[in-house]
Amino acid sequence: MTLSLVLACLWAVVAAAIGMMPSRIHWPAAYGLIAVGIPLLGFVTYQNGPFWGLVALAGGASVLRWPLMYFGRWLRLRVIGALRRETE
Repeated sequence: MTLSLVLACLWAVVAAAIGMMPSRIHWPAAYGLIAVGIPLLGFVTYQNGPFWGLVALAGGASVLRWPLMYFGRWLRLRVIGALRRETE
């Protein structure tokens, strides 16, 4: 197993441990997980190829589903708002 996959598994264990902590810790920890996870995702893809990069992306998205949902809502509102301004 490559170093990048070991680090990705360690990231998942840390994310699971954070998930068991009190809820006031979740959002600051989520920002830290995102900050560490994005370069780690690139490292996994670089060392192991796009298939394992997509597997790691799916694993990270399943752990960080709430930040992704909030980002999707924010992005959708921005796009809808821009489209409405354009048509007016």
